[in-house]
Amino acid sequence: MSLQNILHPKTSTGLLIRDIVFVLLIVGIIGLILFGTSGTWPALVAVESGSMEPNIMTYSLVFVAEESRYGGWQTQEEALLSGASPVFNGYGDVIVYQPNGVTGVTPIIHRAITKITAEEAAADWGFSGEAAHAGVITKGDNPVTNTLPDQAGYFERYGRVEPVKDEWIVGKALFAIPLIGWVPLNILPSILIAAGIIILIEIISKIVSRQKDKKSASRAEKRRTERRRE
Repeated sequence: MSLQNILHPKTSTGLLIRDIVFVLLIVGIIGLILFGTSGTWPALVAVESGSMEPNIMTYSLVFVAEESRYGGWQTQEEALLSGASPVFNGYGDVIVYQPNGVTGVTPIIHRAITKITAEEAAADWGFSGEAAHAGVITKGDNPVTNTLPDQAGYFERYGRVEPVKDEWIVGKALFAIPLIGWVPLNILPSILIAAGIIILIEIISKIVSRQKDKKSASRAEKRRTERRRE
C-alpha cells in the first residue's frame, strides 16, 4: 500500500482507520511531551473535590511535575522559614500523593505542611506499628471542609492516612487550568458531547454544501436561459 493510499484512502472504512490512527498518534506524541516535561506520570491530574478551594477549584486540570524538578519542593513550615513565594495563594508546595502508598486509587492533591519523624508520628499523632514512620503531614486548603490535616482524619476510601513517604509522592502541582478537568472525570458524557458536536458540524456542513450546490445550479440555469435569449 502506497503512502498516497494511506493518507488519502478511497473507502469510508479506510478514512475511519486513518483518522483513528492519527488521533492515537497525536495522543501518544502529547503524552511523550508531557512526560518529558514533567518527569512523572500522570502529568495531568483532574481535581474532583473542593478540598483545595478557593486556591484550586473543583474540575481544574492540574499540571504535575516530578517533585525534585523546577527548584524542588518545600513544606509550608520550610517555605515560611526560607521566605519562599506563595504557591497557589499559600505557603508550601501542593503535592499529589498515593495515600498509604496504595496504587489504583484516586491520588490526593493537598498542601505539604510539615515533615515529622517516626518518633513524632507515634508520640504526637498517635500512629503505631508500621504506620508510625517518618513522612509529610498534608492538608487541603479549604477552610470549611478541611479543618484538620489528612493524618488527623479518617477517609472512607483509604482509612487513616499515614504520614506521606517520599516514594508515595507522585509529584508537585505547578499550575491549574479551571474547568478542563471535568472532561477526564466525565468520559462518557464528554464522548457524547463531542460526538454530538461532530454530528452537528457534519449536518451544518451538508446543509451549507447543498445550498452552495443549489446556488451554483441556479446560476448555471440562469446563464443557459440568457444564452437561449441571445
